[in-house]
Amino acid sequence: MKKFIKTIIASIIGVIIACIILFVLSIIIIGHITFDIKNHYYPLQNESILKLNLNGTIVDRENKNFMFSIFNKEIIETQDLDTVLAAIKEAKNNKKISGIYIQAGQIKSGYASLESIREALIDFKKTKKFVIAYGDNFNHNSYYISSVADEIYMNPIGMFDFRGLSTSIQYNKNILKKCGVQLQIYKVGIYKSAVEPYTSNKMSSFNRNQTYNLLSDIWTTLLVGISKSRKISIYKLNKYADKCLAFSDPDSIVSYKLIDGLKYDDEIEFLLKHKVGTKHNCKLNFISTKDLAIKSTTTKTTGCDKIAILYAEGEIIPDESSSTFYSKNYINSKEYIKELKKLKLDPTIKAVIFRINSHGGSAYASEQIWHAIKSLKQVKPVVVSMGDYAASGGYYIACIANKIIAEPTTITGSIGIFGLIPNGMQLAKTIGATHDHVSTNLHSNFGGDMLSIPLLGIGLLPARALNTIESAMVQSYIEKGYDLFLKRVAEGRKKTKKQIDVLAQGHIWTGKQALSLNLIDELGDINTAILTALRLANIKNYQIVKYPEKKDILTVFLNKATEKIDEKITKYFIVKEKNHEQIKLFNIWKNHDYRQVILPVLQIQ
Repeated sequence: MKKFIKTIIASIIGVIIACIILFVLSIIIIGHITFDIKNHYYPLQNESILKLNLNGTIVDRENKNFMFSIFNKEIIETQDLDTVLAAIKEAKNNKKISGIYIQAGQIKSGYASLESIREALIDFKKTKKFVIAYGDNFNHNSYYISSVADEIYMNPIGMFDFRGLSTSIQYNKNILKKCGVQLQIYKVGIYKSAVEPYTSNKMSSFNRNQTYNLLSDIWTTLLVGISKSRKISIYKLNKYADKCLAFSDPDSIVSYKLIDGLKYDDEIEFLLKHKVGTKHNCKLNFISTKDLAIKSTTTKTTGCDKIAILYAEGEIIPDESSSTFYSKNYINSKEYIKELKKLKLDPTIKAVIFRINSHGGSAYASEQIWHAIKSLKQVKPVVVSMGDYAASGGYYIACIANKIIAEPTTITGSIGIFGLIPNGMQLAKTIGATHDHVSTNLHSNFGGDMLSIPLLGIGLLPARALNTIESAMVQSYIEKGYDLFLKRVAEGRKKTKKQIDVLAQGHIWTGKQALSLNLIDELGDINTAILTALRLANIKNYQIVKYPEKKDILTVFLNKATEKIDEKITKYFIVKEKNHEQIKLFNIWKNHDYRQVILPVLQIQ
């Protein structure tokens, strides 16, 4: 009884503390929103300059929890491609915008996103408005975008990092061995490299060749673009890259004509004032991409018919509730199936653009989304627009669309599948843990014998290897998954499974390579996809609507505060917290999707 009363009192105190926290958060949120509104709705002045800040990370679409940027620095430095492109388009058409100032830095992004921004800037330049780029430091990403500028300047003691592309993979086989953990691997596809870091100490020849070809194709695309913009031969650009220009004298960067000069911040400010005719003692009228994009949405003409853009970014999962304060994106199959059904039933939506930026994930979840896309396609056209990645599971959910459009540097393909099951038998032996069990049937204990470490609360890990029969069952299960993957792609691309198998085996391709193999239909960005959707839907007057809809901050917070009430009650009133976490982990493992269609994200430098 005493324990029950203590629990009740603790719960009441917890509720009071939660209310106080909610009140404080509400004050912060209201203040944040008020500040946001004040800064977004002011009249745009004449001779304004759009400032394109190439720092931080570019994602396809800003995380729905962006208001929590006050708690998460990573989100503050994240900007979405959708907003950047909308701002450049508005700058092109708005007479009050005189030009664009590119503030170059250490931008992190896939090259497909960079390609979209670069093409938007090239289109902007048709207006004859100026584009000036300046940076303290340039990397490949920021320079590739900046290379389209009329003039490029760098700080006199800045760094110009131009040395070609590379990617590195850490192999953890020996680390796992030292920990007493073995990974049992089941896969189909000689190029399926996601499991290699756990089974080997170096790249396989297949993965090395495909990775080299991928990097070479992306690097060639970059060189062709820079060469055209800066009037420097590709041969010379490769020679400069071989010198590793990051440590070269800045004057030599000017002599190579990669940039136009060396200037300090105040000198760039003077140059911009001269461009727009602003007096020396007056301030420049800068506007951010976010502010200009918002003004763009308020002035956009609308039509009766709608083209929907459904953004899908991140790992594909069956179901997961991510933390309110966590910025990582997921493609939750259950949520996306709901979105797709909603788009299917809305008579005002005449076509759907499925914007995919994913390296894959759960095979089960990918199949469910594939089925929902096929169902939607029977009612209205579906056009896939591929971002930086649309590989493995990302390609699985794309392949059934009416048309597939990718950037030349999109990483796609990786039609393969694998399963990975850890074996902690040696670790259990080392720490002295033993297991015993009772079973009614031959394989009742499959996935059982879970190792956990008492006191530390660490677990769970299978504590035994699969036997020969169990391994054969898992391998057969993986092979069936691969066969289904081939079948889905063959149906979507109107080929035989045998024809697709030649292109599959886990092989990754750039968008440019995929076009030659008929794995996609056209090269282009999301605007290309919009034009394709208009043609397929046979409409002219339209408006763009974007999904999933962004939720306001209070709704997100309240949903998080009230979700899984039953789990919380169980945790605090029925079982001990430690036991609850063990049960939760065990259920996650038992429901784990053994079949994964995923490509490791390549860290290209």
